[in-house]
Amino acid sequence: MPDDEGHPAVGEIELGSVLTALADPLRRRVVRVLAAEPDGTARTCSSFALPVSKATVTHHFRILREAGLVRQVSRGNSRMASLRRTDLERRFPGLLAIVAAEPEE
Repeated sequence: MPDDEGHPAVGEIELGSVLTALADPLRRRVVRVLAAEPDGTARTCSSFALPVSKATVTHHFRILREAGLVRQVSRGNSRMASLRRTDLERRFPGLLAIVAAEPEE
C-alpha cells in the first residue's frame, strides 16, 4: 500500500509501472541524472530544467513517484526528489544500470 505521499512499498513496485514511467524520455533523463549522483542525493524538481510547463513537470514527477522510481519530500514551497536506488536494485537488479547507460537524446 502506498504511503501518505504516494510512494509504493518496495514489494509493491511493479515492473509494468516502472517500464511505463521509463517509456517517456524526459522521465528517463531524470532517472539518469539521479543515477549519476551519489546515493541519497536529493534535488528540487525544477533543478532538472525540463523543457515543459511547471504542471507537466509535476505530472512527470508524480508518475516517477507512483511507479516507485523516486522518493519526494516537501521542503518549503518545493519538492526534493531522490532515486530509490536500493529499493529498485532489490526489485529489479541491473535495471538502473541499463537506464544509466542509455546515451542522452
